Order: sequence, then C-alpha cells, then structure tokens
Amino acid sequence: MAKIFSPLAASTANASHEFLLATPDRRLRTQGALCELERGPLISLRERVERFFASRTDGIPLLVGALPFDVLADDYLFQPAHEVSGESKLSAEGPAASSRWIVKQEPAAKDFAEAVSHCVKALSENAGSASHVRKAVLSRSLVLESDSAISIPRLLGRLAHDPSVTQFRAPLPQTSALQPSLVGATPELLLSKRGATIVSHPLAGSSRRSADPVLDRQAMRALLASEKDHREHRIVTEMILDTLSPYCLTVNASEGTTIRSTASMHHLGTRIVGKLKDEATPVAELLALLHPTPAVCGLPRREAADLISRIEGYDRGFYAGAVGWIDEVQNGEWYVSIRCAEVAGRHARVFAGAGIVVGSDPQKETEETSAKFAAMLNALGIDEQGRPLQEHAA
Repeated sequence: MAKIFSPLAASTANASHEFLLATPDRRLRTQGALCELERGPLISLRERVERFFASRTDGIPLLVGALPFDVLADDYLFQPAHEVSGESKLSAEGPAASSRWIVKQEPAAKDFAEAVSHCVKALSENAGSASHVRKAVLSRSLVLESDSAISIPRLLGRLAHDPSVTQFRAPLPQTSALQPSLVGATPELLLSKRGATIVSHPLAGSSRRSADPVLDRQAMRALLASEKDHREHRIVTEMILDTLSPYCLTVNASEGTTIRSTASMHHLGTRIVGKLKDEATPVAELLALLHPTPAVCGLPRREAADLISRIEGYDRGFYAGAVGWIDEVQNGEWYVSIRCAEVAGRHARVFAGAGIVVGSDPQKETEETSAKFAAMLNALGIDEQGRPLQEHAA
C-alpha cells in the first residue's frame, strides 16, 4: 500500500511550516506540522485525503497547503501542529526595504509580447477545429535578489493594506537549506465548500487602476464596455457553471458580472453559488474538475496547457495553482495563487499572467502583466527595475 502520510521530525514542526489564509471574512493561521500528506497529482487528491483522515486519530482534523498549476505535478499539503487563534493584525513593521536589488525578467517584456503574438496567431489558425483553443493564459516572472533577507511577516503586513484580497502564506517543498514559501494576496476564490453550499468567484478581464479618480472611473467604464474582456470572462464562467451543474440542485450567478477591484487592478468577476445534490461530495473531487480554470490556463484545458508549455518557456510551479484547506468531512476553501511570489531567504520570484484570445494586443497584454506585478512589488518596496519606490517617485 502507498504511504498515506509522512510523520515529520520534531525539529520540522516550527516556523518553517507557517500557513496563513486571511480572507476578507475569516482568518486561518497555523504553525508547525505533524505530518505531510502523501504527495501526488490532483486526480488522486480525494483518495489520498480520505485515506489520511481514516488513518489519523490524533491532531487537528485539518490539512492545509498548496496545489501546483500542473495537475500532473505533486501537491504539498500537511497536517498543522497548532492553529493560532485570535485576530492579531499582520504587521508591516520591520527593516526598511533593501536599497539594492537584482532583477531578471523571465521572459523579458519584449519576448513576452512576441510570445503573445505567437499565441494569438495559433488561436486564429486553429479556429473551427475540434481542438480549437479559445483562450490561453500566458505568464511571465521576475526573479529578484535582495542584499538582505526578505521579511515574510513584513511582506504580509504590507499586503494586508488591501482589505479586498486574501493574504496567504504556504510552505513549499524544501529543495535546499531554506524552506521556500508561497506568499501573496489573491482576489480570486476558486472554490469554497461548506456542507451543501459551494461558491466560486472567477475573475477574467482586467484593467490597471489609476491614482486619478477620473481616469480610474474611465478605466472601469472601459472594462465594462470591452467586448474582448467580456468574451474572455464568459469562457471562464461558462466552464465553471457547466462543470458544477451536474453536481447541483441549483447553481447560478444571480449577481451577474460586476467589477471586482483591488488596490492595483479592476477585474470582471462573477460570483457563482450552488447547492449540492449531495453535501457529502468531497471538495477534492470538485477541485479536480475545476482546476485549472480558464482564468489561469485556458480552454479547452488540455490543449491550452500544451500551448502554454510550448510558448511560455518556464515551469510555473505553484503559481496559478491554489492555496487552501480541507477538513475531515471534505469541506474546504481554496483560492487561486495569483498576485504572489515564491520567497526563500534573499530570493523571490514574482509572477503575473494575462488571458489571450483572438484580438489580444501584445503590448497591452504585456502592460497588464506589469500592472499585476505591482501588488507584490509595491509590498516589496520596489518597481519592476528593482528601484526603491521612494527614490523612483522623487
């Protein structure tokens, strides 16, 4: 029989396994880890979770962690040692941001724009075929190196200044002396399941916010009027509704498509609510059906993922995956891991993506990724070239 879980040494049950999921409505924070769930692909998550809770009789009846973008790659979930109670606020206090950063673009902005052009061409050429890709999400990253260790508590504290998003911190598999963490502030709920009630709130179609109130309202109106952005958004919402409908007595988006705004971006968003036919339906089963949605991958999913792997040129890892929890009755809450960075010591990799459809403009899509970098870069105190924001502003 395959190993169900891996007990961790006492030395492992420390701050290296801190987990945080702070939504606008509730907060889950844990410290330490008793054991790790047997790692595996998303398709086997339901079975692994069921076997885990059937075999464990001690500790918190909870698994927390992260899912990667690639559904065939191994996830990373663990049973926490302690749940931290209380509503203590995340602190932005700490050492000032480093004045010296090395930034490497992977890929460079001009190469990303060229990749978008290739993608649009591929979407146009395959139109009408059985495997026609209607949308593909391309991403790029910034590899950062600081002259001092990056403070994750301070980073989370700065991200907490935007109350509209969900802050998260999840440990990732350790491949060196340092335990990496996935840290971010996501606006997108992949799936929440509590009893028979399920909720998803996908986002697709975006515009950058402006500090000028007049220009900001113009950006919002332009987004609401954009045929291209609404087409991109419908691809996502229709897939989620079609996927969840067979499991539900009712499922609808009664509020329609509205603007979902964060500190740096406006998004088109649709809140989808369903009532399950069987409230015992495991959240892991639904996750396996939904992830990755067209908001971070494309449609059809397999063909879009293949196109992304050919064009994008790097491994996303846990970016555009999901962060969340599952309990012993397979309720859970999972957020899409966007607006995030992998952080370890003095190093970080920041990610941003853009949905590509026929009609996408390479320059505008590149500018959109720069706008999406801003959430993490502002929290780090630098711009896309690694310059301190205070100095750049002067």
